[in-house]
Amino acid sequence: MLSILTRSIRKILIGEKQDFTFYSMKGNEIELGELNKTDLYIHIPFCKSMCPYCPYNRIRYERSKVKPYLDAILKEIALYGEKLGKINIGSIYIGGGTPTNLIDELAIILESINEAFNVKGNISIETSVYDINETNVRKLKEMGVSQISIGVQSFDDRFLKLLGRNYKAEDIIPAIKTVKTGGFKSINIDLMFALPGQKIEDLWNDLKKAIELNIDQITAYPLFTFPYSTVGKYRGIKQLKMPNFMIRRKMYYTIYDYLESRGYNRVSVWGFKKGASPEYSSVTREKYLGFGAGAATYTNNLFYFNTFSVEQYCKTLSEEESPISVSMKVGEKLSNYYWLYWRLYEGEFSTADFKRKFSRDKKLQTILKIMQIWGLIEKKNEIFSLTRRGAFWIHLAQNHFMLDYINKVWTVSMNEPWPKRIEI
Repeated sequence: MLSILTRSIRKILIGEKQDFTFYSMKGNEIELGELNKTDLYIHIPFCKSMCPYCPYNRIRYERSKVKPYLDAILKEIALYGEKLGKINIGSIYIGGGTPTNLIDELAIILESINEAFNVKGNISIETSVYDINETNVRKLKEMGVSQISIGVQSFDDRFLKLLGRNYKAEDIIPAIKTVKTGGFKSINIDLMFALPGQKIEDLWNDLKKAIELNIDQITAYPLFTFPYSTVGKYRGIKQLKMPNFMIRRKMYYTIYDYLESRGYNRVSVWGFKKGASPEYSSVTREKYLGFGAGAATYTNNLFYFNTFSVEQYCKTLSEEESPISVSMKVGEKLSNYYWLYWRLYEGEFSTADFKRKFSRDKKLQTILKIMQIWGLIEKKNEIFSLTRRGAFWIHLAQNHFMLDYINKVWTVSMNEPWPKRIEI
């Protein structure tokens, strides 16, 4: 039913000219055209604790697999460096997996990137409570990391056990205090809500402890629908159920009101920040190159994925071949909608930017007016902003529509290293 609704909305808004299909790119090179500036994403798939709810491309950490992966990612960086020249890099985001499992290899990777490109902006990284110690914090600072996100998820042992985390609640506060000694520009912590058995009082307790630690940014996610999807089935997840709509809404509004009342401002659908520290975000880069197994790239109206197979990724690059598995051409109209989706995710966009991209799109102009009438968006000082109500519904739309697309691509890619086609 959801797929039928999605296709109908797509057809109405974007039309039939856009082909929503990823086609095989095995053995072929991508033509990136002229590219003067982009952001970078680096994927480190290794995990020492395989959390059952996590849908991302990852494998269990084995030391014997680290060197081949490092060699492969260095070759991929060199290939793009030769192709693009010393272009400007606006920011670098390192995700996983748990990137800090390869703490020493990261220094080598970042050194290679600095040699190949002209890095200008922040370097951001995800890590886990389990990986935080004084030595690792020092190493991250020395390699130029400026923003760090800690996957806390909860300060309650009951929920940490449910989520398969490999640390206890008593480990969290010392870890965060250790990170704060590193002098990073911004520290974010991730919390999860709408967990099975979680009550409002439990959520308040998590938020209160985060605020007491004087965290720059708090990002709160619901238990995503991935576990109930085909990705979840691929992972063998059966015990979790889809969070109740009313509970999710009540908890989202609790987070929203609690954090705003304590000096945090909404900087995205999920994120709340205080003070002058820069915003931490993993997903809102407009154009980016992805390095690593399963990494995505979006640039010059082209969207593609590397093979998800770590073994095939390493093998292919060792043979001096491209690790790209599938690609999809992105037309101008879809590109504009993609831009709008992420601006809604961030919570606001200017009227000037909207007019520039959608001056001829009467359908979307009508939808925007309806959203204003319904109280989802408000206009002030030539800025369209999501309301509290609008933020919740955008979070719900992301959970049900965008993640549905991701689920389809990832499910096929996790089963087939070189898919022939993936229709979304």
